[in-house]
Amino acid sequence: MYWLFMLLAIGCFAFAVKTPSTGLMMLSLFGALLFLLAWVRGRYVATFGGSQRDTGSEIYNAIDPTELRRLREQAQARRDAERDPNDLPPSP
Repeated sequence: MYWLFMLLAIGCFAFAVKTPSTGLMMLSLFGALLFLLAWVRGRYVATFGGSQRDTGSEIYNAIDPTELRRLREQAQARRDAERDPNDLPPSP
C-alpha cells in the first residue's frame, strides 16, 4: 500500500515539471512532498512496526505479587522505624 504513495509522489512531480502554471506547479510539488512523506512513514511502519512498546507495563509485570508484597512490607517497616516513637499511630 505504501508503494502507491511513492507512485503518486512521482506523478505529482512529473505534473509539476510539465505544467506551465506556477500555481499548479507549487500545488503539485506540495502534493509530491506530502505523498513522499506518507511513503516514508508507510515504509517505516512496515519495516519496524507501528506500535511502540509499552515499557511502563513491563515493569509491573516483571515483579511477581509475592515479591511486591515483600517490598511493601520492607518499606512499611522502614517508615515505622524512622517514625518518632512519641508520635501517636494514625487513627483509622
